[in-house]
Amino acid sequence: MIDYIIVGSGLAGIAFAETALQNQKQIVIFDNNQISASRVAGGLYNPVVLKRFAAVMDAQLQLSLLDEFYESIQLKLSHKFDFKKPILRKFFSAEEQNNWFVAADKAGLSSFLSTELWTEKFKGIDSPYHYGEVNGTGYVDVASLLDHYKVYLQNQNLLNAGTFDYHALKVHEEFVRYKNIEARHIVFAEGFAMHQNPFFNGLPLDGTKGELFVIKAPDLDLDVIVNCSVFILPMGNHLYKVGATYNWTDKTDVPTEEGRKELLERIRESITCDFEIVEHIAGVRPTVKDRKPLVGTHAQWKNIHILNGLGTRGVMLGPAMAKTLFEYIEYNTPIPREINITRFDKKK
Repeated sequence: MIDYIIVGSGLAGIAFAETALQNQKQIVIFDNNQISASRVAGGLYNPVVLKRFAAVMDAQLQLSLLDEFYESIQLKLSHKFDFKKPILRKFFSAEEQNNWFVAADKAGLSSFLSTELWTEKFKGIDSPYHYGEVNGTGYVDVASLLDHYKVYLQNQNLLNAGTFDYHALKVHEEFVRYKNIEARHIVFAEGFAMHQNPFFNGLPLDGTKGELFVIKAPDLDLDVIVNCSVFILPMGNHLYKVGATYNWTDKTDVPTEEGRKELLERIRESITCDFEIVEHIAGVRPTVKDRKPLVGTHAQWKNIHILNGLGTRGVMLGPAMAKTLFEYIEYNTPIPREINITRFDKKK
């Protein structure tokens, strides 16, 4: 008997798999043939909500766990995925500058928002009101991480590439059996595909489609991440990841003409140089209306668990939420109510 069956090989599934392996647990992970939204994510991590100049919940703890988690994976796989880069918030007015400095005085934000204006000019971007710099930021090359980790799992005979058949799962008091696999626990980390899961499809997962471009812009001289009407992330060789859109009705992974037009309009508002679109990609982020993750255990079965709803901050939330769920299962450490799926229990 193994310790964990994990269903889903996006950021949530890999975060839990790695957490379990680091704690000497035996696992098998089902790829489940899903197109993961993780693969089309920008991969940014940022402790501040830049629209509202508000701190992310438990931001400092999440950043500490993030550093430790991705560094350990880089050492294990001998490949770099985590790139530390400043995120600069472009100001569009003197009022925005003032709001930034007011926010920088707040207790939860003072360590993240620099009080010195970033006045350096970048070729290809007009910035008469300059930029504010966020500390503790960067990005993870998510697609590369998932690809390398998948190879590692295959080499360790820990990956099942088939589609998971929910009806073949037999639940017993002390273990679950899936075909010829017995495990103490099963963790579902399927992203938006959770809607097909009979154990958790009653939870209010409300996917948000996002589209982004990879563009080539030889005249855009940028070595930091810029947040303006889009985010602009330098990838090297004059390539930039640019996005993203938010669509709450379309639940497909297909790039759209509507998304293309919106991105083109916003890019042309942001940069003054020519560019070409190299790639147009889309995915459905697993989001929840209250903007909190879905972490916890099935109301009836104590060995069936969920890790989902990481939304737009999967890179930053993944390690922390995986640790929270693992410590709840193994040590009965309470899951905070704001992320526990019990918050949606119907009051009797």
